[in-house]
Amino acid sequence: MIFNLSEKMTSPTATAPAAVHLRRTLTLSEMILYGVIVIQPVAPMSIFGVLSDRGRGHVVTAILIAMVAMLFTAISYGRMARAYPSAGSAFTYVAREINPAMGYVTGWSMVMDYLLNPLICAVWCAGQAAQFAPAIPTWAWKILFVALFTLLNLRGIKTSARINTGMAIAMGMVVVAIFVAGARFILGVPHDPQYFTRPFYDPRTFTFDGLLGCTSIAVLTYIGFDGISTLSEEAENPRRNILLATVITCLVIGILSAGEAYVAQLIWPASQPFPDVNTAYAYVAGRAWKLLFPIVGFTLLLANFGSGLGAQIGAARLLYGMGRSNALPKSFFGAVSPEHRIPQNNVILVGVVAIMGAFVLELIAGYRNYVGAVRSG
Repeated sequence: MIFNLSEKMTSPTATAPAAVHLRRTLTLSEMILYGVIVIQPVAPMSIFGVLSDRGRGHVVTAILIAMVAMLFTAISYGRMARAYPSAGSAFTYVAREINPAMGYVTGWSMVMDYLLNPLICAVWCAGQAAQFAPAIPTWAWKILFVALFTLLNLRGIKTSARINTGMAIAMGMVVVAIFVAGARFILGVPHDPQYFTRPFYDPRTFTFDGLLGCTSIAVLTYIGFDGISTLSEEAENPRRNILLATVITCLVIGILSAGEAYVAQLIWPASQPFPDVNTAYAYVAGRAWKLLFPIVGFTLLLANFGSGLGAQIGAARLLYGMGRSNALPKSFFGAVSPEHRIPQNNVILVGVVAIMGAFVLELIAGYRNYVGAVRSG
């Protein structure tokens, strides 16, 4: 099947099903919101403690350096989308420019990434939700979140876009609250001028090894922007807007993340250890305003929900691009729902994989705990 790809991969218009196509309705702003939600506007909050420890307080500088590097990748994706405005994303780019077999390998590599994201987000959301409502078992939360991912995405791309807008507004309000509370906390006490530049450079703790190690982790802040390219066949003017949306998304996330890290480092200096590095930002926000501690926890739940929702969209579109090009069975993966104009089969398949994977991870974790208890006993 791989070796026939070169013969079968023609233009998206020629190979798409004659009766039903994906609907080109996404505007530039909607694609930017999609990218921001998939990456998460509160992306550095989840890993802030780890970044601070690794970089010895130079989180802001690491995020900005990572942004420059990721912008080159974003521009590359945008330029390839201009040449090949296909839902297949990197699968199509590699298959057309290098080799169909290499495109097949690239496509499956991306599929694995996109399939894991909804799974991980469902597990994380279930664990966080169980803390808010411990009476409901974690397995029930997993089913609920995967079901929500799937049902909302089955409603069509415009429904997903409206949900992204709502989540972006909600998370934006929380970020503004953190900035306001942080400013009141910081400006409430006199500081020397160097205090405000230490998040960028602190001569007492700076090392190149620490900064570079922190930067290698900080790139995780931007993971997911490539998903915008999977919307090429649902975007208005994809040859222009995919490039703009990808680059603007990287810039928005980079500047926003740097601002969130800057405020956090001023509130909680790197010299002070965190009670828990995994939830460090919640403690930072709680120091600025006690009410923000649970709010940040809920916001991270909302952010991971949005990321899982968006990743399922990307996975479904990528599988569609591979199916339409006959890299996967076209009758299943290349089919489009006539009602909502989405690759419905793929959305459902990703949901099934996510829920099965979530329970497999739980079984593995339970087995490891059992073995550990037996050995220690």
